[in-house]
Amino acid sequence: MKKHEEMDLGQARLYSVAERPSKVDQDLMAGLGDGSVKGYFESLPKLLKAQDLNELISHIQAAVRAKKALIVGLGGHVIKCGLAPLLIELVRKGYISCLAANGSVVIHEYELAMFGKTSEDVAVQLSDGSFGMALETNRDLNQVIKQAAEEGIGLGQAVGRFLSENAPYASNSLLAAAYEHEVPFTVHVAVGTDIIHQSGYADGAAIGDCSHRDFRIFCHQVSLLDGGGVYLNLGSAVVLPEVFLKALTVSRNIKGKVQDFYTAVFDMNFHYRANENVVKRPVLNGGKGYYFIGHHEIMIPLLVQGIECR
Repeated sequence: MKKHEEMDLGQARLYSVAERPSKVDQDLMAGLGDGSVKGYFESLPKLLKAQDLNELISHIQAAVRAKKALIVGLGGHVIKCGLAPLLIELVRKGYISCLAANGSVVIHEYELAMFGKTSEDVAVQLSDGSFGMALETNRDLNQVIKQAAEEGIGLGQAVGRFLSENAPYASNSLLAAAYEHEVPFTVHVAVGTDIIHQSGYADGAAIGDCSHRDFRIFCHQVSLLDGGGVYLNLGSAVVLPEVFLKALTVSRNIKGKVQDFYTAVFDMNFHYRANENVVKRPVLNGGKGYYFIGHHEIMIPLLVQGIECR
């Protein structure tokens, strides 16, 4: 039987680790910190996502100091996780220059502000056709939207005003806080995705009119990202990544240069649209994008603490 030829490993050329470039060294290691929030962030290893998080926080703080745009987009789960009070604090301190949301945010905000509770058992109520058929939510929000269309104001501003003036729990409403501090809050509706579209109270023309007005407002806000602004996408996998991309191209088409800004996605999973439309494509002309995966109820408090501790 013929033996097959083997490589002689004794001929391999070796080198000293001391002479080799390495990606990890002692200066990058985690520290113990001093027990403070600031010390915690300073103690994180200067590697991978820990380094990215500290970088992003530095960009946000620089944007706030320079009075550049800090736009926060969010999905409904962020509100359902009880995180509105943290974002309200950033609004009150003047950090956030604009908020954007999909339609579900309005529903959860309304129910929490008016009744102190939200989030029905979909599986149970879907079985008998009662899912989404809450009287007050359908009636009140659609009436507010119709009035907003008549007045020529945006959906977010109108609901924020209504909650500020009428809700027992308005102090914990992000929409109300934005209205009270004159921070634009734009709502981007995909017709048919929200429970308030499934009753006779819904007026498609009014919904479209108000939401398109909010899109135009959002386009202007996105144009202000140029030169150091920050856009955060918190928990919207489809609607806001698509809206942001369109708003950015409108801004560049009409205003010209909108570049050298920073973007970040915080979500529980990796999503193609969020990665392409928020993290990658918008910053090809300058800037940087980040993607952080983790539960909102942990990651967003961490982010807010990092912003406030420096």
